[in-house]
Amino acid sequence: MIQIQEPKSPWKIVHMDWVAALPPGGDRSYNACLVLVDRYIKTPMFLPCHKDDTAMDTAIMIWTKVISHTGLFQSIISDRDPKFPSALWKNPHNLFGTKLSFSTA
Repeated sequence: MIQIQEPKSPWKIVHMDWVAALPPGGDRSYNACLVLVDRYIKTPMFLPCHKDDTAMDTAIMIWTKVISHTGLFQSIISDRDPKFPSALWKNPHNLFGTKLSFSTA
């Protein structure tokens, strides 16, 4: 098991997971929710999305709705969702200089 470092300031290390198979809602019929939790202040962000969003859709959503307000993350912790191994998701991490870490859950 990998030791997860403790953050020294807000929105540097976050946990990320999806809640899927929700009933469609909102003007765009969202059926999933991306949940980001800051490890420093334990504050969650809930982003409505679609369960079939691509890795690029997810990266754009995180950039426009989160990173533009919080700044870049140092590390994102997530389970092994199929979206993460894709090249589209790894490329933004290389570009932003962040590290993608997988949980064991």
